[in-house]
Amino acid sequence: MKKQIIFVMGVSGSGKSTIGELLAEKLAIPFFDADDFHPKANVDKMKSGKPLNDEDRAPWLANLNTLAKEELTKKGAIITCSALKAKYRVQLEEGLSSPPQWVFLNGDFDTILNRMNQREGHYMPASLLQSQFDALEIPKNAFEVDIAQSPDKILMHVINYLENI
Repeated sequence: MKKQIIFVMGVSGSGKSTIGELLAEKLAIPFFDADDFHPKANVDKMKSGKPLNDEDRAPWLANLNTLAKEELTKKGAIITCSALKAKYRVQLEEGLSSPPQWVFLNGDFDTILNRMNQREGHYMPASLLQSQFDALEIPKNAFEVDIAQSPDKILMHVINYLENI
């Protein structure tokens, strides 16, 4: 498979980290979770139950774009990122020497809310899920996968897609 950046996107709780880690392991390329790149102010804001706005996200997206550019010069990478709006995805792609692949983990509100209520140790409260769905602009240029399937089945679909593009 050629060297590339693969963004795994979706609302919080859709399984980005799980699928991203599995995909990175399968493809033997680095994995980066965009949650780890948020400035402390963003994390604190989300912890307090307030959704981020475009201004909050701007430096975070710029850092992720820089990361994508750097990793593209190496082995490529899997980067998980909510990337809810089309303009965020444009910013993430800006200046990349080859276009990234997008994988969109799509699921219904109740399934994702249930998952969020079961996970521990994440700074984003389930109360912010509706704001994520409100901001989500369904991507037109992404491989879409239904999250109702097992992680292994999702991984199989994504690998099959990547091998056939």
